[in-house]
Amino acid sequence: MPSVSLKRLAWIFLRVGNLTFGGGDPTMAALQSELVHARGWLNAQQYALIYGLARITPGTNLLAFSAASGWMILGWSGALAAVLAMTVPAAIIVVLLTDGYEAWNSNALAMAAIGGTLAAANGMMATSAWQLLAPQLSRGRRLRAVVIFLAALVASLRYAMSPILALGLAALAGVFWRTPSDS
Repeated sequence: MPSVSLKRLAWIFLRVGNLTFGGGDPTMAALQSELVHARGWLNAQQYALIYGLARITPGTNLLAFSAASGWMILGWSGALAAVLAMTVPAAIIVVLLTDGYEAWNSNALAMAAIGGTLAAANGMMATSAWQLLAPQLSRGRRLRAVVIFLAALVASLRYAMSPILALGLAALAGVFWRTPSDS
């Protein structure tokens, strides 16, 4: 693994965590770009494990993701730095934005900007989903990945299935529907 300093790790979580809009999925996608692709501090399998575990953790999955990523890279100090860098500035920003929302609520320009931000956040969430699904679409595993993805999508949208149940059923499907490349 390339050399990592606590300062560099904290800076990445501070920058990505406080300048990425749309919630956990776009932020985790941006962190994947930074931690896996740009710096090589995590490999794709480590990222996928951290992401999956964070998604089933009760509470804020972005905090679980940050703590696990920081821990995997630099141990306890990395976990603490990642969580603090991600949360403290964001909490201050939320308090300030909440205070100003009443004034913005009647401003058409401000509401249009919020609508544009929401549309971009949805695009970023779609990017996150693609980044997680794409590695599973390799030859021999494509049908399984697409079927499990669509089944989880239908279960979530049509039947309002809880994420934990959907992930558990997908894990069982993965165990029982194995491909030659899984062996």
